[in-house]
Amino acid sequence: MFPATWSRLSRMALSSRGRRTLSLFSSSAPSNWSKAVADAEKIVGYPTSFMSLRCLLSDELSNVAIQVKKLIGTQHPLLHTARGFVFDSGNHLPTRGLIVLLLSKAAGPSHTASDLLAQDMVSGIHTSQRNLAEITELIHTAFLVHRGIVDLKEWTISDGPLKDMEFGNKMAVLSGDFLLANACTGLAQLNNTKVVELISSAIGDVVQGIYNENTSNSEEHSLGGSVDVEAWEEHTFLSHGALLAKSCQAAMELAQHDTEAQSLAYTFGKHLSMGHRLNSDLQPFVKSSAGESVTFSFSAAPVVFHRQIVGQERWSQQLQQVKTRRNELDYSKLLAAVKSEKGVNTAMDLCCYHGNKALEAIQAFPSSEARSALENIASAITKF
Repeated sequence: MFPATWSRLSRMALSSRGRRTLSLFSSSAPSNWSKAVADAEKIVGYPTSFMSLRCLLSDELSNVAIQVKKLIGTQHPLLHTARGFVFDSGNHLPTRGLIVLLLSKAAGPSHTASDLLAQDMVSGIHTSQRNLAEITELIHTAFLVHRGIVDLKEWTISDGPLKDMEFGNKMAVLSGDFLLANACTGLAQLNNTKVVELISSAIGDVVQGIYNENTSNSEEHSLGGSVDVEAWEEHTFLSHGALLAKSCQAAMELAQHDTEAQSLAYTFGKHLSMGHRLNSDLQPFVKSSAGESVTFSFSAAPVVFHRQIVGQERWSQQLQQVKTRRNELDYSKLLAAVKSEKGVNTAMDLCCYHGNKALEAIQAFPSSEARSALENIASAITKF
């Protein structure tokens, strides 16, 4: 049921022209974050880049990879996504699974857990928690792949042959569905009803969040519609925060921790993921220099807050002022206009708020090497 639902809705949640040039694998991640994640990987016992190895080496996905190779030479986003998995290891893609493992280790065994469950621990982490970390990564990867589907209604000659785009879309749906099906199979094998409910609802949240984002942040809406910051925050949590928050809570449930520990884990995952999203949104605005070619999304936090601050009339005027003779937006000039107001600072303040909230939640757990690693990761998202 889940793969079919995900596939149907993911096809509706197509990327708009205003966001198509954005990379799914940002190369602008701050060095503080990369170092914190690299150090944390040493604590859980193995590099999380191998977390999905069993799935990635399967015959089924190998067949998919052979088909994806046919996209070489085209401009379909799925090819860039596939390259990212192989060559972009410096960006530490499996971060969500890593955080689930670290949190599991930081929480330690539950005092109410049975002796049989305690014997199942390896390096302070239960086997079921390691499986959950892998499931979380598979779901997130499926989400990335499905986000690579191209809206053929906006196809132009410059995008390349239409048949290439159509074939790429089919492969994006197929490979994304395959990953999600594997995740759902692994989820059922955990034999924990509450965990199944949590992760299933997280899948629904991600799909709903993507759909809402693309509906409310279409180019037409972004250019002329009003902005709703509360709705933006809700959509951002659904699409970027719900999976990690509920996976962290599920990890506590698998170790039979009480509701207080589960609530703290959920809070940590929620604020960490929101902070990381805000930090990523801020990168073009804090790293770019004058005259540098830059592209950013109208749904990025600094833009959303800028629009709220200046009002819709002033925003429309600014868009007209930065248009070129070809009636296209000059993103460099638009970036300068956004930086001239308080939208960037507002996004920074909110990022620091979420980072501090994540720190508060994780500091409620016993002091340990794993907790320190999570504290470093939470602190890294407040560095720009």
